[in-house]
Amino acid sequence: MSGAVLERMCPFFIVSNVAQSVAFYEDMLGFQTWYKEPDRDPFFAIVGCDGAQLFLKAGEAVPMPNPTRDPAMRWDAYVLTFDPDAIATELARRGAAFSKPVMATTDMLRGFEIKDPDGYVLFFGCPKDDAATSSGWTSR
Repeated sequence: MSGAVLERMCPFFIVSNVAQSVAFYEDMLGFQTWYKEPDRDPFFAIVGCDGAQLFLKAGEAVPMPNPTRDPAMRWDAYVLTFDPDAIATELARRGAAFSKPVMATTDMLRGFEIKDPDGYVLFFGCPKDDAATSSGWTSR
């Protein structure tokens, strides 16, 4: 590339109810609402925490998480965190239900999965130490 930096990528989820999704991401995952339109009975919102954010939109389309279309496609979003155990502890304290607990995966990652109200699966984790070294991943 020309030297310009891609700062972040944000998944865009079609949801059944934006207010319900916002409440889940705020209450269970500790995200903040950065934008919501309109304020009452919203059809669109942006929620985020640190460098992670999601666009949420409701409309005529039905939510279609990846695992409902193809069970081999387990995740709808990968949230990179170099301390998945600490994040899992915090989210458990908030009452979040894990669809998969913290573990080492078969694809050289360590992390956990959480499903949102529409069935979107978020993986919070990072490459295991040996995978991180060989792939060039490093913590800040």
